[in-house]
Amino acid sequence: MSNRLVPGSIEAQQRTLAMGVVLALPVAIGLWFVIDRSMPPVPGMATQAARFYFALHCVGIATLLALLPGIEAVAHERLVTPAIDPLAGAESRRMRVNQRYVQNTIEQLWLFAPGVLMLAVQARDGGSMRAVVACTTLWVLARWVFWIGYLLGPRFRSAGLIGMVQSMMVLLYCVGRFGYLWLGWWGAVALIAPFALAELFIVGLLRWESWRAQDAA
Repeated sequence: MSNRLVPGSIEAQQRTLAMGVVLALPVAIGLWFVIDRSMPPVPGMATQAARFYFALHCVGIATLLALLPGIEAVAHERLVTPAIDPLAGAESRRMRVNQRYVQNTIEQLWLFAPGVLMLAVQARDGGSMRAVVACTTLWVLARWVFWIGYLLGPRFRSAGLIGMVQSMMVLLYCVGRFGYLWLGWWGAVALIAPFALAELFIVGLLRWESWRAQDAA
C-alpha cells in the first residue's frame, strides 16, 4: 500500500499545518530571546501595581495592532460591497477569512491577556518585565502571520499558531507558579492537573472517534 498522502486529504492538511508550526517554532523562540536579552530593563517597575499597569497597556497595544485591524477590514469591505446587508449572504472569500481572523483573535486574546497580566504581577523587577514585552511582540507578530497565511490559504495559517502556544505556556506557567507559591507542589499540581486531564480526554476521544470511523469505512 502506498504511503503517499492524497492532496487535500485530512492527513495532508494535518501534515502541512504541523510543518508550519515546526518551521515557525525556532524562529519564534529565537525572536523571544533576542527581545528578552537585548532590550534594557523596563524602568519604574518596583511595585506590583506598576508592573500590572504596564502589562495592561501591553494588552491594549496588542488589541490595537492585532484585533482592531481585522475588525476594520471587515467593516470597510462591508460598507462598499453588497455585503452591506449582513443577511444577504454576499460576503466575499476575503471577508469570510477576515471574519474568522477576528473571531480567532478574540478567542486568543482571552488566553493572552490573563497570562501576560499574571506574568507581570509575578515578575520581580524591570529586568523580568522584558518577558512581558517579548510575549506581547511575539503574539502580535504571530497574529499577523496567521492572518496573512489564512488569506493565502487556510493550510498556511499554522505558523501563526505559535502565538497560541506561547499564551498557553505562559498561562500554565503562571497558574502553576501561583499554586506553588500558595500551597507548594501540591498546589501547582492541583491547579494544572485538571487541565491536563481534560486535554488527554479530548485528544483520546477524538482519536477513538477517528478509529471508529476508519473501522466503519
